[in-house]
Amino acid sequence: MEVAFHKYQGTGNDFIIIDNRSGKYDQLSQAQISFLCNRKFGIGADGLMLYNASEIADFSMIYYNADGRIGSMCGNGGRCMIHFASRFNPQQKSFQFEAPDGMHNGSIHDDGTVCIDMKPVSEVNYSNQCAVLNTGSPHVVQPVEDAATADVIPIGRAFQQTDAYRGKGINVNFVQRLSDRRILVRTYERGVEDETLSCGTGVTAAALTLPGLPSGKHEIEVQTPGGHLKVRFVKENDQNFSSIFLCGPATFVFSGEISLQTDNL
Repeated sequence: MEVAFHKYQGTGNDFIIIDNRSGKYDQLSQAQISFLCNRKFGIGADGLMLYNASEIADFSMIYYNADGRIGSMCGNGGRCMIHFASRFNPQQKSFQFEAPDGMHNGSIHDDGTVCIDMKPVSEVNYSNQCAVLNTGSPHVVQPVEDAATADVIPIGRAFQQTDAYRGKGINVNFVQRLSDRRILVRTYERGVEDETLSCGTGVTAAALTLPGLPSGKHEIEVQTPGGHLKVRFVKENDQNFSSIFLCGPATFVFSGEISLQTDNL
């Protein structure tokens, strides 16, 4: 089977996007998706997304982790999907799409920045200076003095083996505060089982739980190993956050075709 694909990246978080409006790729197996995401034998990506038709929105986004398993919401992936959707109607600047955690809205700004709204957060658990919350995907946010020297991979993997997260996994973010409204974030992503250059839902979680922010509107600048993002939100209290937006670049890398053989099944 020949698979036509498009490669995108958002601050180094890279994805394979497949136009599946015809339903041709509905039956891609976990092994096939894992092969496509493999950086040695396939195309290489942190995840794969199907661009599906929708009866109630501009499109539907189905997200798979690099291990081939169905994933939850991906913030940078959603922003890349907005950019991909604009290929079919370059004049359209605002889009609505279905995602694993429900409906989202996104827009492309004149400077090329892509913003999407994120689901409100209504529960944050704080323990041992860490925060645990779901921003469309589950995250642990761990403050560190120096993110550059943080042991992201061994600590991230250790979290996956704890009783609380064994089997289902959790994303782990290491957050250094650079100034009042600037942070540096490195993320270990479940499903990739490695550090990624950026994680949209992760930087969102990190921005929301930045210590000492009063109630009200905020904009946090986020540096990741792959580039800069911004998170805008309204903090109602330490448990509740609304009007959350994730903004940053989304970039087309290349497109092509790849053959899936029977040994990829």
